[in-house]
Amino acid sequence: MSHNVIASIYEAKLIAWAKALPNPLKVVVENEAFTPGDDATYLRAFTLPADTASNTLGGDHRLFTGVFQVSIVTPSGKYRGAAGALADQIAALFPLYERNTKGAITVVTLTPVDQGPGIPGDTNFIVPVSFQYRADTTT
Repeated sequence: MSHNVIASIYEAKLIAWAKALPNPLKVVVENEAFTPGDDATYLRAFTLPADTASNTLGGDHRLFTGVFQVSIVTPSGKYRGAAGALADQIAALFPLYERNTKGAITVVTLTPVDQGPGIPGDTNFIVPVSFQYRADTTT
């Protein structure tokens, strides 16, 4: 299924970037078991697929759209400084209209990376960032 390929494209790019940081970050992907340490900063990556469509009468076209979201998780009580800086870096990592290809799938970053409101918790503070994607394939 192409949504899985799309997820793997964006996850691989995020993981490689996070590992190369001066202070590497853990990237937790969907359905991965992870128990963070105290005062840990890490990223959670999600693909939120939309409906798959076909724009041809012959049925040979597939349109895959959705949202890729990264939740930046930082310790609570430290304002949003670290999370805000990471959000800016993630926005630069996924530029608007960038094309990424894996096999027969080319996915396009369809919207700018958008930073959502911070979500305070008892022990952490989460800042979500996300963008829409699109991939067209033919059979």
